[in-house]
Amino acid sequence: MDERDDYAAEPGDGGRFDGDVEEVGEWDEASVADELQRLGFDDDEDLEFDEALPVVAIVGRPNVGKSTLVNRILGRREAVVEDVPGVTRDRVAYEAEWAGRRFTLLDTGGYERDAIGMAASIARQAEIAVSMADVVVMVVDARVGALDEDEAVVKVLRRSGKPVLLAANKVDDARTEADAAALWNLGLGEPIPVSALHGRGSGDMLEIIIGMLPEKVDGPSRPRGPRRIALVGRPNVGKSSLLNQLAGEQRVVVDDMAGTTVDPVDELIEADGRVWMFVDTAGIRKRFDEASGHEYYAVLRTKAALDKAEVAVVLLDVSHPITEQDQRLLTMVEESGRALVIVFNKWDLMDDERRTNLEREVERDLLSVAWAPTLNMSALTGRHLQRLIPAIDEAIAGWETRVPTGRLNQFLGELVAGHPHPVRSGKQPRILFATQASIRPPTFVLFTSGFLEAGYRRYIERRLREEFGFIGSPINVNLRVRQKRKR
Repeated sequence: MDERDDYAAEPGDGGRFDGDVEEVGEWDEASVADELQRLGFDDDEDLEFDEALPVVAIVGRPNVGKSTLVNRILGRREAVVEDVPGVTRDRVAYEAEWAGRRFTLLDTGGYERDAIGMAASIARQAEIAVSMADVVVMVVDARVGALDEDEAVVKVLRRSGKPVLLAANKVDDARTEADAAALWNLGLGEPIPVSALHGRGSGDMLEIIIGMLPEKVDGPSRPRGPRRIALVGRPNVGKSSLLNQLAGEQRVVVDDMAGTTVDPVDELIEADGRVWMFVDTAGIRKRFDEASGHEYYAVLRTKAALDKAEVAVVLLDVSHPITEQDQRLLTMVEESGRALVIVFNKWDLMDDERRTNLEREVERDLLSVAWAPTLNMSALTGRHLQRLIPAIDEAIAGWETRVPTGRLNQFLGELVAGHPHPVRSGKQPRILFATQASIRPPTFVLFTSGFLEAGYRRYIERRLREEFGFIGSPINVNLRVRQKRKR
């Protein structure tokens, strides 16, 4: 019988080659590339640009169902919803579409007149959303009727001069439509009865909204794919303060109370002459499997925002010791395959003793992400803010580094010659051929004559970093192991 060479993945490496390879030495870059593409390795497409979109703002007093209506319009659960006033605190933008018309949907926190503290900041964000909007949807709880707080919202809308649609929410059946009719006295025109929870009337409402949108929006084209940067960290480490510093104004609500941000907040920001999409995510204070209520959904949103991002900027509060949760977040970023920048925030609160302790903590707790660029910063004062974009650029460059196949195999040949794999059971596995399968993050596939031990693979990864950089990026080293079988 003939002996043929069959390639199988190392256990846990995810996949195998289908079919046989008779002579490994005849693999060239083109044929390997075809095989890798068949296995699902492919590079991302170039970024594109899109026209500016009209903006629809959803406003109203707290807990009338604004975020539920946002989810109904989007057709998916994006905005965090819980039966507690004040869950939404920032203005949060989503891209929506109805009947072929795309628009930006702004969810806002509940507007309260004469608000103080964080409530005042939430109200201010709602007012900003109205000023940005082409159409405003005011949501009122039809079951409760018009309250003084609703009248206060109406006054803000009248001052704005923006087109307004009045959505009478929580009209779950025909018997309660009379409740909607009672809202005529707000002076905003005909109330449109809807049930955001059940979807009743939402299609009619959207048809009206589309009819109110301008045919064309003035302004520059909107980047479809600017670099997406996720700000990640435990609650109250300064993510929102950093975003506000970058924007040069208060874009998100900042408060000393942990957990102010719940929904991820997307903001287009110009820095160093380029447009970036920064995403302020909710602080994650618990293990994923321990979260509950709106915090559970906020964790889901944060993980989704990280999946869409290219770079994660993880903020650590250096005024306190590095925690297990900090380390879990860093591990989550590494496993997601995003580029990574670590910001030691609140540097203005450091003293000599804390600085000495921090150095020990970094050596002990952050060893697994020693490849990530770090910077010391105060998001509150803006100290060293100018160093952030260069660090992000460095991480992106590492994330998108590609090593030519010839250079890679030359390097590995020299590496193996100087430090061969240990002999096991009388056999010494060899690296027959290698290629970089993809970037973002850099992923390598080694074709070998036998399994490589985990320690040797870590050695290869360390030497790859020493030789080619990959600063700010995780790298993956996968194996395709030749196995002999008879037919």
